[in-house]
Amino acid sequence: MKEHPDLNPRLVVTGAHLSPEFGETVTEIEQAGFAIEEKIECLLSSDTDVGMARTIGLATLSLADYLGRTRPDILLLIADRYEMLAPASAALALRIPMAHIEGGEISEGAIDDAVRNALTKLAHVHLTPTAAAAARVLAMGEERWRVHQVGAPSLDHIAQGNLPCDRELEEALGFLPNRRTCVAAMHPVTLQERTTIEAESFFRSLEGPERVVFCFPNADAGSRQLIATARNFCDNNRRADIFVNLSPRLYWGLLARAGVLVGNSSSGIMETPSLQLPTVNIGHRQHGRTRAANIIDVAADAGAIRNAIVTALDPEFRSSLTGLVNPYGDGSAGEKIAEVLAAAPGREILLHKKALPLGDTGFAHD
Repeated sequence: MKEHPDLNPRLVVTGAHLSPEFGETVTEIEQAGFAIEEKIECLLSSDTDVGMARTIGLATLSLADYLGRTRPDILLLIADRYEMLAPASAALALRIPMAHIEGGEISEGAIDDAVRNALTKLAHVHLTPTAAAAARVLAMGEERWRVHQVGAPSLDHIAQGNLPCDRELEEALGFLPNRRTCVAAMHPVTLQERTTIEAESFFRSLEGPERVVFCFPNADAGSRQLIATARNFCDNNRRADIFVNLSPRLYWGLLARAGVLVGNSSSGIMETPSLQLPTVNIGHRQHGRTRAANIIDVAADAGAIRNAIVTALDPEFRSSLTGLVNPYGDGSAGEKIAEVLAAAPGREILLHKKALPLGDTGFAHD
């Protein structure tokens, strides 16, 4: 978008990006050369669902002031984080058209699923990652001209081919990962009353001979409990490390050399197929997403997870993934998104959605 002659993107950074507790990743955005127009602090230092709800409220207040002052032609939102309800709500009241990236996906085990679908109905341009996702957006009653299949933007990192060399990665991590390295990425299951209910089995399954690299969880209710357990695991296991945040380059470099990703992260579903990296997907959080053949789905049972890790690390399974095609795209999403936004019609056309004719719903209607 920065390079497109017809676009003038302005970047607003909020939430965990501004939190020292979660790595203050706003510095990485700035180091990547992106100018930030507004920083909005809204993330409460809380480990509860009430904290999540209050974060939405705080963000909405500040974003309403910013959007009311700047009135952009279109607001670009991504995915399904609960914080995205704040800019969407403010933009709705201010009659600002919205474009939404990665609508039509499914993650039935998390509140993310409801957030994503809400954003789809609030949005006016839909930038979906897969053909199946585009079909779901259309099934929700959105007009065909508004829906575009562009792929997942996170894959653009690997398409750029700028991954770290062995020396850079070893200096950053303190070791060089190999095919016996297990990347662990476990997030709270936010649809459950006890959001860390699947974590005990997850940590027990990692008590094997492999080196384990923990990535920080999302800033959701229960995340701090997961962080504390992971740190305790590392304190008692010399072969385990935890990182608050890895830059996209370092994260992709780690995945490119690792043997398996274990957990319930969408990264395991959407990104690892591009590297033919085996993934053990645990529990219900990502249930319903489109999957490639590198995904091994297991229940949140320590024995089942352990067996799946052994299968994933088997060279024969790894070799079976040669030539695997990622259903989430080829790493050109950024260019496609820029073209769609540049060609979007004006505010009046975007804001006025038309209801589509009803099919045979099984209900009587006028």
